[in-house]
Amino acid sequence: MKRPAAFLLSLLVLGATALFGIPASAQEEPARLRLDLAQLSPRIVTSSTQAITVSGTVTNTGARRIAKPLVRLQVGERIANPRAMNSVLAGDPVQDTPLTDFTPLAEALEPGQSARLDITVSLTGPRGALLPRPGVYPLLVNVNGTPEFSGPARLAAVSLLMPVLSAPGRTGQPTQRHTNLTVLWPITDSAPHVLSAPFGVPLTLTDDTLADELSPGGRLYALVSAARAAQDSNQKVGSSLCFAIDPDLLRIVDAMRNGYRVNGAAGKGSDAAGNWLASLRVLVNGKCVLPLPFADADLTTLGKVRGADGNPDTALMTTALNGAATIRQILGSEPRTGVLWPGGTPDEQALSAISGGGFQTVIADGTKLHAGGDGETVSGAVTLPGGLRAQPTNGTIAHGLAGFSPNPSTPTTYSGASQRAVATQNGLAAIAFEAGLGRTEAAGNLLVAPPRRWNASTDELNAFLAGIGQLTTAGITNGSSLDSLLQNAATGSATLTSGTRTDSAVADQLSDLDRNTAGLLSAMRIDATRRVEPQAVIAPVRDAIVRGSSTAFGVPSPLSASANANAELGAIRDQVTVEQPRQTIALASGSSPLPVFVSNDLPVGITAQISLKNNLGIRPEKAQNWFFPAKGGKNEYLQIEALRAGRLSVDVSLTTPAGTPLGTTARFELTSTEYGPITIIVTVVAGCALLLLASRRIYRRLKEGRNGTP
Repeated sequence: MKRPAAFLLSLLVLGATALFGIPASAQEEPARLRLDLAQLSPRIVTSSTQAITVSGTVTNTGARRIAKPLVRLQVGERIANPRAMNSVLAGDPVQDTPLTDFTPLAEALEPGQSARLDITVSLTGPRGALLPRPGVYPLLVNVNGTPEFSGPARLAAVSLLMPVLSAPGRTGQPTQRHTNLTVLWPITDSAPHVLSAPFGVPLTLTDDTLADELSPGGRLYALVSAARAAQDSNQKVGSSLCFAIDPDLLRIVDAMRNGYRVNGAAGKGSDAAGNWLASLRVLVNGKCVLPLPFADADLTTLGKVRGADGNPDTALMTTALNGAATIRQILGSEPRTGVLWPGGTPDEQALSAISGGGFQTVIADGTKLHAGGDGETVSGAVTLPGGLRAQPTNGTIAHGLAGFSPNPSTPTTYSGASQRAVATQNGLAAIAFEAGLGRTEAAGNLLVAPPRRWNASTDELNAFLAGIGQLTTAGITNGSSLDSLLQNAATGSATLTSGTRTDSAVADQLSDLDRNTAGLLSAMRIDATRRVEPQAVIAPVRDAIVRGSSTAFGVPSPLSASANANAELGAIRDQVTVEQPRQTIALASGSSPLPVFVSNDLPVGITAQISLKNNLGIRPEKAQNWFFPAKGGKNEYLQIEALRAGRLSVDVSLTTPAGTPLGTTARFELTSTEYGPITIIVTVVAGCALLLLASRRIYRRLKEGRNGTP
């Protein structure tokens, strides 16, 4: 009976599956492919181009087997207007025509398995007719397959743009526009790495990723080496670059050369820092250099940091805007004056500070500049309220270079390298389009602003700059210096849309640190023998407060923004501390002085107050200011009064007169053998009260006896 029963059960399961379908978990689990592009050649199609080659890998990142994965390359219609360009840059699908037939990648892809992708399209035959005239064309790498429990579907696709200077095999050339092109080349840190850098103490970093960025193959290394190669190979391209440099990054790298610490051990990047800094000096020698705000600070956030008086701390803004001196000192180059490229979108208060800092021109996102009441964006220099000149960057090109993140709800996924490669290609195509390749109206001047923390590889950067060289040779663009661009007069007025990045919690946290720093500074005094200014001791904390507003944080949490400043402040406060007594202190009388030894390892003298907490049974004297000299220790005797005999304990700590805590709290154990005046007074009063009560009772007994009361 067991076999027939098992057979019937199997039939029931199969019938239920046929009737109700596959399990819900299998239906809901999407089929996911990751498409990694490794090579695209060429980056610009010309009349001599024989073929287009695309290579990479396709990986099954889902939990379902995918049968018969196929790939083909498709081409869309020539882009004719900015709306179509922005649609492709946003990753929207386009109506396209196959350039190739579907080619099998493998019989099947099991979960985690990869297959090689290689596509070559010959443009010498009928396929070349799909690129009939100069312009910018969208390409689509399309991967189809049949997931388990499902039917054939598109499972991965990457859209990218291809500039075509002339149809393959034809002699026609695009109309020469000679659009002036200037490229900002950002040299910034990818993220704040400083943990602490107290006065006179080696730099400590949170990790050693900066060393990797400075080494061959790293992000910062790639930016310098690619720009150097472009200068050597094409003078016009080299002259169009203006290097936007973060002064804080220079100071950090310069400090790394002399040794630094990471997680208590020596950092590995001292040699890489020295070599990179030397290469950067050669690169920018005699070239356009533009100082960014210190630590690429968000000036809108920084303007909301308030000092002890409740007003904005203008000195922090001064620190953020005075990076030119650092560039002169470390690189030996004279930076451009009067021009600033701030991160984010400065609000009215920040713009006022920029103008007050001696700047006449601010470089701004062109999509955030609006003229007139209809909100129309501008393409040329304009004047902002208050008289500051705004030079717009091209928003379409910036959009292309920034790339886009695929929708996580779709089955298609990309590797970070593929996203960066596509973004570089799309940025190059956007430059060609905005310069007039494929559109009727071309911009007279283009200012290109790549992502401030550009993370393209050396090969991608080389391809990008080589592509600009091709556009220049073809007469589409003309390399122009930033100085030439800034000589153009403003053509009207506009307003700058305020950014929304500012987080009041971050500004409040930085304000608290700023007030504590001010309280610490007010307590410091210069030492006549050491001659160290208190401002020099406190400067790392103030730099860290500016660093806490960096645009590198994106939208920071108060904890991440204040971590560096907290560490810097703690490193100073911990150098002034109360020594923990090694044994119990015996008080000789009820009103004995309590010996407190304070150690000051700072190179400046400091005024502090000694505070007693958890002091049940002890009454201290009124708090007073004590001065502790630099680099030494000093005993002070704090007058206290024991309110009872026996074993006592008290927590002893230090604060500045303004209330900023210093050092750590020390626990004092005390013994008292005598009563203090308060205890004696209380005892006498209690005895008198007891005597009065006893006398009253005796009197009443006597009175009752005389009256014969039983």
